[in-house]
Amino acid sequence: QVQLVESGGGLVQAGGSLRLSCATSGRTFSMAWFRQVPGKEREFVASITLNGGRTDYVETVKGRFTISRNNAKNTVDLQMNSLKPEDTAAYYCAAQRVLSFALDRNPRSYDYWGQGTQVTVSS
Repeated sequence: QVQLVESGGGLVQAGGSLRLSCATSGRTFSMAWFRQVPGKEREFVASITLNGGRTDYVETVKGRFTISRNNAKNTVDLQMNSLKPEDTAAYYCAAQRVLSFALDRNPRSYDYWGQGTQVTVSS
């Protein structure tokens, strides 16, 4: 069983930046970040393939967020710039245990999940 541990959340003013990091305890394939606010479904944010060659972003974060990974360190990061109050949510790291050549936005396609880290953006 692979464990994922997120870090880097916090409180930031609108327009500011945060960098989230997710450390994995073992080998994973495609990885992603999701976010969730109370009372709403978990929302896809960004994903990245095993070799980092392809990425996918939800439209609302394109140009502001960047996902990256370091397979030597078993980490995946989410650099978040120009943050907006609507980015406020609990952010979750997710990973697939099976190799797939397609990036997936469906949370049901991911096998491992972190415990989440809170990001709060004040206006």
